[in-house]
Amino acid sequence: MPLYLGVMSGTSLDGMDIALIEQTDHTRLLATHFLPMPAALHSELLELCAPGPDELARAAVAEQHWVELAAQGVDALLQRQKLGPESIRAIGSHGQTVRHEPARGFTVQIGNPALLAELTGICVVGDFRRRDVAAGGQGAPLVPAFHEALFGAPDSHRAVLNLGGFSNLSLLEPGQPVRGFDCGPGNVLLDAWIHRHQGASYDRDGAWAASGRVQPALLRALLSDPFFSTQGPKSTGRELFNLSWLDSQLSRFEPFAAQDVQATLLELTATSTINALTEAMARIDQLLVCGGGAHNSALMTRLAAFLPHCVVSGTESLGVPADWVEAMAFAWLAHCCLEGIPANRPSVTGARGLRVLGAIYPA
Repeated sequence: MPLYLGVMSGTSLDGMDIALIEQTDHTRLLATHFLPMPAALHSELLELCAPGPDELARAAVAEQHWVELAAQGVDALLQRQKLGPESIRAIGSHGQTVRHEPARGFTVQIGNPALLAELTGICVVGDFRRRDVAAGGQGAPLVPAFHEALFGAPDSHRAVLNLGGFSNLSLLEPGQPVRGFDCGPGNVLLDAWIHRHQGASYDRDGAWAASGRVQPALLRALLSDPFFSTQGPKSTGRELFNLSWLDSQLSRFEPFAAQDVQATLLELTATSTINALTEAMARIDQLLVCGGGAHNSALMTRLAAFLPHCVVSGTESLGVPADWVEAMAFAWLAHCCLEGIPANRPSVTGARGLRVLGAIYPA
């Protein structure tokens, strides 16, 4: 019974997800564990996403703290499941993205897999993105191959929308190679704006956004960013969509009420996602949503309103909890690496061909 752990902390920086899977012909989720991101580590990781002083040393220290947190989570999950390190074939660790600039030939995820292997006594597979970038790809998104394995159906045209800090789509059409790409901001601007104005880490259920009014002129300005008209393969991150970007757009207008900006940012996420989806996929039977944004009822309502003839639901409708799909994906990617199975998809990232992803750090 091959068991793997997946460790994932995404661009939202809200915490660390750890998933335990059994991998045979199918992937089965056995257990999960979540650790909130400590405030000091959250702030430091966020600051590392932009240029600053003494970056190399600060990044090295931050990744040690990140790994220590991951090791604590792994230990807690294994103790709860009454498993020893020897029971786990490998940990698939995404690390924390601090820079992603494939146009310049690099992507950076800190996470020191060697230290994680040392602290846990378990083989670690990490550094998944750089091999795809080395092959001319975007290095992201990497989850479409897993979405295909988990949610693909021979008689249904499905799309999987991961709504994390950024949103990405996987297009699953019978008889066709999986396609996918980043759509733009998911929760990243919504979280940043509510934190600035209310000190909250996120907009629960989209309630604050629902209290405001969408500002059409602002929405048009936001959607005019060239990223939204660029065809895939494409990926994005905090290098583009951040509060500075939003402030520069807002500076072109008279001040809006803060809740109206939040309403417009929610509409930006919904509109940019649906525009990208309907342009890329002629027939859509089902839109499956995972990631933290699946709990934003206001956002889910807007997505469903855009797709009246399509079933829009969380991945729970197919038996997979929406919060754990990405952590499961990196456990699966560790399995693929150890088995020599190519896990990127050139139709998604634009790489020159299939590649085995990840670097192996034995226990």
